[in-house]
This record gives sequence, C-alpha cells and structure tokens, in this order.
Amino acid sequence: MAMRISGSTMRRNVRKVHLWLGLTLGGFFALLGLTGSALVFYQAIDGYLHPEIRVETSQPALGWNSPVWDRALTTLHARWPDRKGNWRFEVTGEPGALPVRYQPPHAGHHDRRVMVWLSPDGRTILREAVWGEYLMTFIYDLHMQLALGETGHAAVGWIGVGLVFLLATGLWAWWPRASWRKAFRYKHEGSPSRRLRDIHKLAGLGGLALLLMLAITGAMLALPGQTGAVMAPILGTAKAEPAPHSSGRTGRQVPIRQALIAAHAELPDARIAWVEAPGPGDGAFMVRMQQPDDPSFRFPHSFVFVDQYDGQVLRVDDSRQAEPAALVTNWLHPLHDGSIGGLFLRVLLVGIGLIPGLLFLTGLWRWRMQRGQEPRQFP
Repeated sequence: MAMRISGSTMRRNVRKVHLWLGLTLGGFFALLGLTGSALVFYQAIDGYLHPEIRVETSQPALGWNSPVWDRALTTLHARWPDRKGNWRFEVTGEPGALPVRYQPPHAGHHDRRVMVWLSPDGRTILREAVWGEYLMTFIYDLHMQLALGETGHAAVGWIGVGLVFLLATGLWAWWPRASWRKAFRYKHEGSPSRRLRDIHKLAGLGGLALLLMLAITGAMLALPGQTGAVMAPILGTAKAEPAPHSSGRTGRQVPIRQALIAAHAELPDARIAWVEAPGPGDGAFMVRMQQPDDPSFRFPHSFVFVDQYDGQVLRVDDSRQAEPAALVTNWLHPLHDGSIGGLFLRVLLVGIGLIPGLLFLTGLWRWRMQRGQEPRQFP
C-alpha cells in the first residue's frame, strides 16, 4: 500500500511539473514549432515571394572550373567597391540564380549579412536584401534566437532543454498503469474536459519521437559550449582551429577558379557547397565541401583553405578524419531540419511543427476549464 501511495504521489507531482512547464514554456514551444515548420522549405518560399530571383536558364549548374565565379565576383566589386569584407557563394547544385552573402570585416556569424542574388551568368544583380529585414530571414532569426541576438540564441537552447523535460514528464504522466487500450482511446462521449485531454494526449504521443529529436538537436545546436562539455568525458573534445592566413596582406588575388581547382585536388570525391572569396588583407579562400558520407548537404563539414595570393593550399579539414565528438555534432543540423530524410521527412516535419501549438492550446484550455470547475484541484 505504501508503494502504491508513493507511486500515486510521484505521478501527481510529475503532472504538476508538466503543467507548470507547459504554462511557462508552452508558448515558446508553439512559436518554435510554427517558425520551424515555415523554415523547412524557407528557400523555396522566399523564391516564391520574390519572383525576380526565379530565373530559367539552359546553363548547367556551376562546376569547379566555371568562369562564372570570377565574373560574378567582378560584378559584385564593380557594384559595391566599398565592401571590403568576404563574399560567400552558395553552390546549390541546380541551375538558376546564384546566391551570395556579404560578410563585413570582423563580423560574427550571427551579425547581419547582406544577401545578393546574381543572374546565372554572373553579370547582373537580381536582388539585394539585408538578412533579418525580409520575411523568411526574420522568421529564421525568430526561430534561432527569438530575434534577440546572442542572448536569444542561448535562451532558445535552454528552452529546448526545458522542452525535453516537458515531453518526458508528459510521457511519464500518461504512462498507463493498467489497460493500454484505454490509454490510447479517444472518448467521443466524454465531457469537454475529457475530450481536450484525449486530444492533448494523442497529439503528444503521435509527435513524441520527432518532437524529442527536434528539441534535443535544437538545444545542442544553440548551446555548443555546453554540448561539448557534456560530450567531452565520453567522446573527447572537437578541435576548433581558426581559419589560416594568406602569405601576405597585399597583392593580386588569384582567380576563384584556381582556388577551387586546388581544393578539388585535395578532396576529389567531395561536392562543393560554398566558396568564400576574402577581401583585402591576409584572409584566405574558404571552400566548404561535402564528402560522400557527410550527412549535411547544405552545410557540410569539410574545408579547404587556399592562399589568396599564391593559390597554395593552407589547410585541409576532412570530415572523414574528424574526432568522435565532431562526428556526432555533424548530424545535428541535418536531423534538425529534416534534410537527412529527404522530401518525406521534411514534409513530415512541417506537420510535426504544428503539434506544439495544438498541445499548448488544448493544455491551456483544459487547465482554464478545470480551474473554473474545480479551482483547488489539479486536472
């Protein structure tokens, strides 16, 4: 009897924890879910909203030795000669507009960047926009850092940790002590409060696995320092070396094509994903590449750095030689955005992102209903 009372008390306490976690974090959970759903296909949605960058061309996707790279860089320098930072080209692997990002000198990764789209031949500027000042990037910042900068970025990470506990306590509070059939039942003839409870229960169970995956990977992405500290005793520490410097600070920059050919020679089986052309100074070309076993298509984890003045390779970071901790973290982004599972998983994640809003509304509605009926009792 004592054990039964203890078990009932524990379940009651877990339900209280679940309730107050839901009331405090549920709104954030709903916001992150909705913005996450919008971001699964954010590039496609942005292209739909800005038809000027939807261009048709018979020209093939850009390759390692394409003359378009240097032609595009010349176009950018001619249009904005005062921009002395880095120009980062994204290689989509598909024919069409060429997306480029301008990174001001000494700017961090999350600082505001200027986004530019060029025509497929690299001769014409199709669009210019500041990151965060148009819809899809505002949604991106809202999802990643609550539009609050680095402080918001850390807050999202800790909210993700709280969401893991919210889901875990919900599972514990639901776990059946007797009939599993009844535990999965939706009682159509029940009271409004009971029907809300059943909707809340079934929605949570249906999305539990993927919601846990999204919460855990999101928290780990937003809290890289804490993630590394937790993994270090088991997997060691992933090294994070600064980018190497070119041999000098002045001189004539070698063509982008030369840097790409040098990078390709180092990792011949890899696919090019990004190439960054440095501004004046001692910066180096950065070529980001995807090895065949790298899970991330858009943000892969192999890098080749090339001296911008003599074209010599300065360093090669091959994802196949990464430390165990890095191999784990390399999976976080493709799991979080669903790209690892192709179109099916991405479409599924769009729907999963709507579940937190449903959970928050049904939980809040039922709590308010129960307070009105039985204000002293926990529902």
